[in-house]
Amino acid sequence: MCAGNRHTGTGTGTGAMDTRRDVKPFLAPVTSQRERGVPGFGACQAAPTPLGRGARVSAAPQQAACVVNRAASLEPEGGGCSRDIEAAGAPARRPAPPPPLPGARVSRKFWSAGDYDAAGGSPAQPPRNVGSRMCVHPKFLHSNATSHKWPFGAVAELLDNAVDEIKTGATRIVVDKIINKRNGSPALLVQDDGGGMDPDSMRRCMSFGFSEKQSGSSIGQYGNGFKTSTMRLGADAIVFSRCMKSSGPTQSVGLLSYTFLAETGQKDVVVPMVDYKYDLLTGEARQYERHGADQFRSNLSVLSKWSPFATEEELMGNFSDIGPHGTKIIVFNLWSNDDGVLELDFDTKEEDIMISGAPNPAETTNAVKRTNESHLSNQLRYSLRVYASVLYLQLPGYFKIILRGQEIQRHSIATDLIYRQAVSYTPQEFLRKKEGEVVTSIGFLNGAPTISVHGFNIYHRNRLILPFHRVLSSASSKGRGVAGVLEANFIKPTHDKQDFEKSQLYQKLIIRLKEMTTEYWDLHCHLIGYQMKPRPSVSPTPPRMLTESDTVAEPSQRNAAAAILSVAPWSGGTRDNPASVIPIAFAPPHLSVPAGTSGNATCSMPGAQMVSATDSAETRKRRNEDAVQMDPCKRQATQSLEVNNQVCQHMTERDLKEFKFLKQENQQLQEECLELEVAEKEHLLKAQQLRLEIEQAEAQYKSLLNEYISATPVRTRMR
Repeated sequence: MCAGNRHTGTGTGTGAMDTRRDVKPFLAPVTSQRERGVPGFGACQAAPTPLGRGARVSAAPQQAACVVNRAASLEPEGGGCSRDIEAAGAPARRPAPPPPLPGARVSRKFWSAGDYDAAGGSPAQPPRNVGSRMCVHPKFLHSNATSHKWPFGAVAELLDNAVDEIKTGATRIVVDKIINKRNGSPALLVQDDGGGMDPDSMRRCMSFGFSEKQSGSSIGQYGNGFKTSTMRLGADAIVFSRCMKSSGPTQSVGLLSYTFLAETGQKDVVVPMVDYKYDLLTGEARQYERHGADQFRSNLSVLSKWSPFATEEELMGNFSDIGPHGTKIIVFNLWSNDDGVLELDFDTKEEDIMISGAPNPAETTNAVKRTNESHLSNQLRYSLRVYASVLYLQLPGYFKIILRGQEIQRHSIATDLIYRQAVSYTPQEFLRKKEGEVVTSIGFLNGAPTISVHGFNIYHRNRLILPFHRVLSSASSKGRGVAGVLEANFIKPTHDKQDFEKSQLYQKLIIRLKEMTTEYWDLHCHLIGYQMKPRPSVSPTPPRMLTESDTVAEPSQRNAAAAILSVAPWSGGTRDNPASVIPIAFAPPHLSVPAGTSGNATCSMPGAQMVSATDSAETRKRRNEDAVQMDPCKRQATQSLEVNNQVCQHMTERDLKEFKFLKQENQQLQEECLELEVAEKEHLLKAQQLRLEIEQAEAQYKSLLNEYISATPVRTRMR
């Protein structure tokens, strides 16, 4: 992006455009509000002056041209980037207006918007005073934005910037639809009450690859999110920011306009900005001409012509609802999809923003399909309200995300899991580092197996990167309904924050999640109606052997078998070979258990009853009918007991001891969880009380501030 500066004329770049073509520019050139009769910009201009208290914009005395930031040019760039001019006092030379240019043919569809014919004829030669500095062609704005394949991914980038402002005092994000009064099209508003940006920070925000955020504490890292997200959602974006730093309150306006750059034939990315010194008490905004009055007027002229606001008063009116500090972003000239329909759908649901073409579950006749389409895992791909509700793992209780006038209720995916367990995993590279530990909540989604969704929700530094990421193939029913939630801070997300870099650490994590899913399924699939397959013992001791005979083994035979096992390992056996021995875990149902070994083959649980493997069909049918008539809670307890008995049949004595120990440990952990839940409720009550106290303190502060502001003119008159 160009950091140089040029003072240019005010010639137009669309005079010769054929108005019969359905091509950009979106905004017709205007000269003044009086000539065009353009009113304010809807809700963004509640008052013609800042803060609605009779504030006024006072222009500083005109000075000679002194340019440091590059002023926006309305003529085609024939000289690329120019070096910063630091000398003040030199008279400004105004070149003659160039002849009108043919309009650049820019498509309204995002995926073809980068193929426009640049105006201005032959390519320009770079100036001699540029040195080795690299310029950025406007087409890079579009190609850079293609990293976002999904529009909601771009919206999430803007939300991330606002969430990062929590540490500077942000308490809310407002996302809404507003109307561009200049052409009647919808525009997207994203506003926060964070610390805002001073003039220098605003310029860095609109530069490429620059970030002041600390990677350990912020979501954003690369300094590229604002450019990619705004240019992915629309052709143009205008930013209003008010900041209160030690140098004094300031407010700045900047325009990142793909339309302006394309229509005027620019060869470098030019971002017109104007700055003001702001008096919080009087509400007066004074032009801050850092580099001369001529450059200020040139930038203001471009802002008035290519933004939705035709006058300086309309621009200043956007600060009326920002407050002492904050930032407002308006993305206008929104992109269309390949069918010519706006990608963002504001009409289907008044309280939501949808992706155009989203399926409507209510129209689905199949009940199972309708249930799956209505599930959160599918709705978040089309509904911004649903997506934003799970976008962040944790947020302060006082922080609110307001979408189209209604607060988004945050949702924890872990609360949707039944039979939930916590599994810890630490990569080998982070064995001695606490930040490398990953605790995964895993369980069945409420509604499984009807809900056929499977996958893990992987967060990175509190931000959802991969929602319901599958780790098992969908060809098999294995893993059906199993979902999990984890936060993996040791791997890096891609630039669009919709995937992770395919590093070795990431591959190891996915392998562990596959194993975790398989293990959980094998042990708990019976809880949702699937038949649990017996797993072979993993005990390091040799399995107990059983001769394939229908008679009870004599003690002498058992001793001989034990002697054989102590000398030679078991080599396997089949049912067709009666002379062979087989592990008891794989013994056929009709085999008898050797006398004196029942204590090792059964589970000593209170009230437990062994399930005979030779039950007749009538007995099994009668048992199933009784189970249907049982109370649900009692039936679930009975099923769990029967499953434990079946598991115990395949255990060795060592496995049984380990099972009892794990069961006791599980009971202790459950008691600890209950204690933690009670403590959590107490903390929530305390937090709620503290929030009420904070709200009362804020109301008192505002009241005192209003009294102070109202008393200031009285003291001035008395003096």
